Amino acid sequence: MSEKKSAAKSRLTESILKAREEKRFARIPYLTAGFPDPERFWESLSQLDENGADVIEIGAPFSDPVADGPVIAAASQEALKNGVSLKWILDGLKTRSFKSPLVVMSYANPLLQFAWEEAGGSSLPEKTFSSLKILGEALKEAGILGVIVPDLPLEESAPFREALELSEVDLVILVGPNTTRFRMEEYRSVARGYVYVVSVLGTTGVRQGLPPEVEDTLKRAREVFSLPLALGFGIKEPGQLKGLSTSPDAVVFGSALVRHLKEGGGAGEFMKPWLGEGGAL
Repeated sequence: MSEKKSAAKSRLTESILKAREEKRFARIPYLTAGFPDPERFWESLSQLDENGADVIEIGAPFSDPVADGPVIAAASQEALKNGVSLKWILDGLKTRSFKSPLVVMSYANPLLQFAWEEAGGSSLPEKTFSSLKILGEALKEAGILGVIVPDLPLEESAPFREALELSEVDLVILVGPNTTRFRMEEYRSVARGYVYVVSVLGTTGVRQGLPPEVEDTLKRAREVFSLPLALGFGIKEPGQLKGLSTSPDAVVFGSALVRHLKEGGGAGEFMKPWLGEGGAL
C-alpha cells in the first residue's frame, strides 16, 4: 500500500492536517497507561481529550523500555506494579469513548506476547501472522487507530504491517537524525498515519532546547514524505519550536506531561500553553 493511498484513509492523517489548516501545530500528548495511578490515568486521558488533543499516544508499560528516558521509564515501572498491561488498556478503552484518535506506543515484545496469548498461547513462527491479526482486531475493537513500535526495524515489520492493515490500524514509523535520505525513501512506501520525527539520538526526556541537527532531520523528512511530520523527544513548551526553518505539523510531548502529573498537576492545565498563540504555526 502506497503512502499517498494510505494517507487518504487515515484518521490520524486527517486530524493532523485539520490542525495545519487552522494554522497551528497538531497537539499529540503522550501518557503512560495506568500513570500516576489507574484511576487518575483515565481521568487524565479524558482531560486531554477535552482540552485540545488532536491525537493521544498511550504508552503500554514495559520492563525494558529502551527508547524511554528516566521519567517515562519510572512511570512504566509504577504502572507494571499496579498490574497495568496491554490487555488492561484495551479492556478499559472498550468501555469508554474519546473523540481524539488514539495511538498505542509499545515495544514488539508486549505486542507479540498479547497476540500469542489471545491466539491460545502459540508462538510458533507459522502462527505469528494469524496471532497478529488477532492483535489488530483487538486494537480496532478498543478504538486504537495506530501503533508505534520503536524497536521494530523495517526489515521485520511486514507481518505487523500486513496484519494491522486488515484492521485499518496504522503502523507509525520513526525517523531520526541518523536516518539517511535513502533509508527514509525505503520507509516511504509503508508509512501510514504520520511520520514520528525523533529530535535527538537517545531516549525520551525533557531538554532545554532542540539540537541543531533537528533542522536537517525535518528537512530530509519533508522532502521524502507527503505524510504529516510529528516532532517528539524533548518537547516541553511551544517556545522550543520558534525559529525552525522547517516546521513539523504536530508536536509530541510526553516526559513533561508525565512529570507534571507526578507533581500533582492536571492534564487539562498542562495543555493550556499549546491552546493559544504559542501553539500557532
